[in-house]
Amino acid sequence: MDKSTHEPHRAAQPQGKTPQISLTRGPPETHGYDRIFWLTYLSNGLTTFANGMLVRYSDYVDVLGGDEQQLGLIVGVGMLGSILIRLAQGEAIDRYGAAKIWFWSVMFYAVSLLLHLAVFSAYSPAVFLVRALMQASLAGIFGSSITFVSLRVPPKRMAEIVGALGTSGFLGLMVGPLISDWLGSGNAEPEKMVMQMFWTATLLAFSSALVTWFAIQGAVSPLHQSRPSLFMVMRQYHPIMISVTAAAMGAGFAIPATFLRLFAIEAHLSSVGLFFVVYATMGFAARVASRSLFERFGNRPWIVAGLILLTTSYLLYLPISTTWHLIGPAAVAGIAHALLFPAIMSAGTAVFPRQCLGVATSLILAMFDVGTFISAPLVGIFLSLAKPLTPHAYHWMFASAAGVFAAVTVLFLASSAGRPQQVGE
Repeated sequence: MDKSTHEPHRAAQPQGKTPQISLTRGPPETHGYDRIFWLTYLSNGLTTFANGMLVRYSDYVDVLGGDEQQLGLIVGVGMLGSILIRLAQGEAIDRYGAAKIWFWSVMFYAVSLLLHLAVFSAYSPAVFLVRALMQASLAGIFGSSITFVSLRVPPKRMAEIVGALGTSGFLGLMVGPLISDWLGSGNAEPEKMVMQMFWTATLLAFSSALVTWFAIQGAVSPLHQSRPSLFMVMRQYHPIMISVTAAAMGAGFAIPATFLRLFAIEAHLSSVGLFFVVYATMGFAARVASRSLFERFGNRPWIVAGLILLTTSYLLYLPISTTWHLIGPAAVAGIAHALLFPAIMSAGTAVFPRQCLGVATSLILAMFDVGTFISAPLVGIFLSLAKPLTPHAYHWMFASAAGVFAAVTVLFLASSAGRPQQVGE
């Protein structure tokens, strides 16, 4: 195994004493698209396939006797579990290697899906615990798999490789909701449909674990040596505006995933499968088309464009009256996702030393979860309060969310976040 070589400094050091971070052993840099990458791609695709099937999670909560407000609380508390464990996972990735954390995260994800079937009330502590375990496991999967492939290419190509890996997510998101819609389209009882949904997702998750095991064979563990504390690394390198933007993106994509099914029922739309097919198709196409543009033009323009598109997608929910009208917000949101995720990940992690990539990746992913943690309960409470007062509660919710995303766009433009001089190589 080749020894690591010293790289140019990745970010300007603040004045005063700062922790010295020594280089760790890592995998040799490659062109990126080799056997290991494609196994990672397949594993992530199976995981997002399983997760995409949970678009009918609201049906599960309904079967357990919960309403919209309780759905929002369950999703929000689940994200709290993810947030709390993210940074510990990031530290574990840097200390013990992304491969180990990735494999065990997939295993715990599969178990968490199965445990959902042992819950009998939407108001019991158990439903919050299994949701938190599921979200924490997903946090580990995506944080470690992204770190795993990112360490195998030069830093300047991180957005490209993250974007390429992310296309597997769009494929999973395209198929998963269709399978869930198919399961729910027959005359089966809701309880039976929910059971079939979770069993299928569990089998997909265990398949992902098997593929992961093949992908990590021969992976190199980091060298054991002294490291600065997590607090010191966070204090020195944390990119605040990028984190705020990541939280906005997390909220922007979590709200439809959580509440679109309920909106469709209220608007008398036949299904939500079309939304996710268009979303994933447009996201996949945009991700492939923009793959090399991040390195060429930097991350900042694509973050701005993504935020504008995200805001626009929420306004496009307002005139919806038929299922086909879902195409508009789905297409725009899919392109926004394709641009925002790799650009935010690259811009946010670029200011950290490469040896802390696990912490950096987990931090930015944690901020996506913060957006969900804040937005899901707020939207659930808003809808519960507004629906008795107006038949247009969902429209007010979408318009209000668009206003928040527009404000974040203005704040980002006024900042210097994501500018090329901040991105080290």
